[in-house]
Amino acid sequence: MTALIRLHGVSKTYRRGKQDIPVLDDVNLDIPEGSFDALMGPSGSGKTTLLNLIAGIDRPTSGQIEIAGVEITGLSEGDLAAFRARHVGFIFQFYNLLPVLTAFQNVELPLLLTKLSRAERKKRVETALKVVNLADRMDHYPRQLSGGQEQRVAIARAIVTDPTILVADEPTGDLDRNSAEEILKLLRMLHEKFKKTIVMVTHDPHAAEAASLVRRLDKGQLAGTSAPGDVIP
Repeated sequence: MTALIRLHGVSKTYRRGKQDIPVLDDVNLDIPEGSFDALMGPSGSGKTTLLNLIAGIDRPTSGQIEIAGVEITGLSEGDLAAFRARHVGFIFQFYNLLPVLTAFQNVELPLLLTKLSRAERKKRVETALKVVNLADRMDHYPRQLSGGQEQRVAIARAIVTDPTILVADEPTGDLDRNSAEEILKLLRMLHEKFKKTIVMVTHDPHAAEAASLVRRLDKGQLAGTSAPGDVIP
């Protein structure tokens, strides 16, 4: 299968005062189109940093990152922002919904940066909310929704632009078990039915079972892959 996401010799070091803190060390990684990968590892292993690099939120200290044939490490800040808006859908642990906007308005936000007409935006938002089974909640505000429903609104916002990849950082980390299971089923559906490429950071072996492949990081390096059922907590 063609690699949709390709990292070559990627390292990341943060500067804290006069001290260099290495987080990722010479990571080489190919993720095929249509894959659902979970990134696991102990705290401080570099999971979220790796996810942020793939999403174009952060830049590597060295190495190259290629997404859908575009070498994003060489893009200007403006071009990188445009790339993220077109190709990357973000799902966070704490939803990041705007409380003064309805579910519909929150989902519509990414489309306001496009050239779509108001009617086209409306159709896309309604479709995305239908996919996450919240068509009957589009006029509700975040405070009127449960945590699981808020996360589903956030997922609708992530998919409304039909992004090339979805990146999810602990998407079930703030949910009870039943709500978490609903989110995992939704992610599996997006992967299986809509063929979305998903990269998910999680510390939960149960959540990792939703993925098709688990990649483990340790001390800034890839420490191997496994099938979801083989994950060791």
